[in-house]
Amino acid sequence: MARTKVKDIRECSADELALRLRDLKQEALHLRLQQATGQLENSARIRIVRREVARILTIVSGRKSA
Repeated sequence: MARTKVKDIRECSADELALRLRDLKQEALHLRLQQATGQLENSARIRIVRREVARILTIVSGRKSA
């Protein structure tokens, strides 16, 4: 999955964001498992996934407070 721009995330519905968040958290788990077993090839992907999760959570919390 490619890096998502904030503009694209803001255009998504709440259900789409929840689905994307679930997928990213699952991917993060798999990346951590690969790292622990020494099978991780692209260690930068962990950072990208973490930041994308943070972007989605920021937008979701902003919508709730608005």
